[in-house]
Amino acid sequence: MNLIILLLPIIAIVLMFRSQKKRQQQQQQMQTALEPGAGVRTIGGLYAQVKAVNEETVELEIAPGVITHFTKSAVAAVLDPQEYDAIINGRPADDELPEPEAEDAEPVEAKPLTLTKDSAEKGDAEGGAPASK
Repeated sequence: MNLIILLLPIIAIVLMFRSQKKRQQQQQQMQTALEPGAGVRTIGGLYAQVKAVNEETVELEIAPGVITHFTKSAVAAVLDPQEYDAIINGRPADDELPEPEAEDAEPVEAKPLTLTKDSAEKGDAEGGAPASK
């Protein structure tokens, strides 16, 4: 019983270090994969395009003609070209496109709302307000 109590925290610590190391490796691979022309998102939520990659920094174009310098660790994600284009230009992804309405569908006739005494007596069945007592 005492052995289980001692092993549980040790196992938890080993698992935490292992997952942290895995995340660091993924971050390192992403930073080495940076190349000019790629769309990125920074840790601050800024979307930009990579213009140049240096040893420790990366030059990002945040607006046409506006280039800023960030550390490589400030880049949170490298985006696919389609995803970057959709975010920057506001284009929906292919699966989010609205479906065209059917041409043979009959339009729904909207009944105008009336606030007359007659409709109040009829109640909600006819679309009027419920009768007050």
